[in-house]
Amino acid sequence: MKRSIFALVAGFVLWGLVATLLNRGLRAGFAGYALAEPTMNFTLGMKVARLILGALASLAAGAIAGLIAPSRKGLPWLLGAIILALFIPVHVQLWAKFPVWYHLFFLGTLVPLVALGAALSRGRSRNRPAEPGRISASTDRAPTI
Repeated sequence: MKRSIFALVAGFVLWGLVATLLNRGLRAGFAGYALAEPTMNFTLGMKVARLILGALASLAAGAIAGLIAPSRKGLPWLLGAIILALFIPVHVQLWAKFPVWYHLFFLGTLVPLVALGAALSRGRSRNRPAEPGRISASTDRAPTI
């Protein structure tokens, strides 16, 4: 139970951290972004960059949750649902500032991308070579012919 709670908190915190760092990168590296941000008057390229930022933050959040609690398959879905629930009121307030496709893409992919991040992290941890002196899960079974 503690591991699950820690995974949820870590995923939520990492989502915010990744989004914040990537947003700072957009401000520094995308011409005009910092000027457009206060009024949310973004170009199409800026909107796409923001959606990519959200996707990467969602994948990272799921990945950390999957690494911390790999046996909890439903936990990334719960994490994604919590993040989604927090973003719905924000997008309702911003509804007129962005096109419908932007809101639908961000909100519609948030939960599945968190789950995908967890699945990818679990897959990577299973494919790691065994530690020296330790029998891997794949060698403790009889060989198949």
